[in-house]
Amino acid sequence: MCCFTFLKVTMIIFNLLIFVCGGVLLGVGIWVSVDSPSFLKIFGPVSASAMQFVNVGYFLIAAGCVLLVLGFLGCYGAHKENKCVLLMFFSILLVIFIAEIAAAVVALVYTSLAENMLYTLVVPVIEKEYGQQPDITQVWNSTMEGLHCCGFNNYTDFTYSPYVKKYGNFPSFCCANDTVSCSKELAEEADVKGCFEQLLQSIRTNAAVAGGVAAGFGALELAAMIVSMYLYCKVDKA
Repeated sequence: MCCFTFLKVTMIIFNLLIFVCGGVLLGVGIWVSVDSPSFLKIFGPVSASAMQFVNVGYFLIAAGCVLLVLGFLGCYGAHKENKCVLLMFFSILLVIFIAEIAAAVVALVYTSLAENMLYTLVVPVIEKEYGQQPDITQVWNSTMEGLHCCGFNNYTDFTYSPYVKKYGNFPSFCCANDTVSCSKELAEEADVKGCFEQLLQSIRTNAAVAGGVAAGFGALELAAMIVSMYLYCKVDKA
């Protein structure tokens, strides 16, 4: 009985924190979606680089909603000792846990496939929007300045962009000396690396930290599933 009460209280506190985090993420996600330039000014090139490969605003909104639902189900199920809600909490968490493992396996095994998929998504945006759409242009400029890179693969990604068609030159970040007009010849000679390669290099450099964080989240999810199933089994006996 003492163990049951302790785990019940722990479950409520833990899921209350999840609920609050979900609310924060939801708020930030709405902020990013409504006013992305101010978000970029505060968080700098790291946020800009992330915005090239995922829509950060929608991602944060989705993550916030999931955490809000999970936090509510966990708190309510533990507080009211409701077996149905506890089972729902366990099921959702199990699906998320399996999805994370599957995503990790795909990322490890199909890295080249993921790169090709990103290429087909990102490069057309550069070709159609860079130099024409202010938000896209600003995000890419912040990314290239922060990571010291050029385009997704290299300067050729900008060849058919509105920017090159308008000015006849490539973005200054694609040349070794960004104070001169960046012609095709200078960009080819500078051979500045693409942002995707630079981002991968940064990820590899911090792989141990990222792996530790992922393992920590996985452990918390496992613990939450075990506790929720324990409470589910003991509700009628408590």
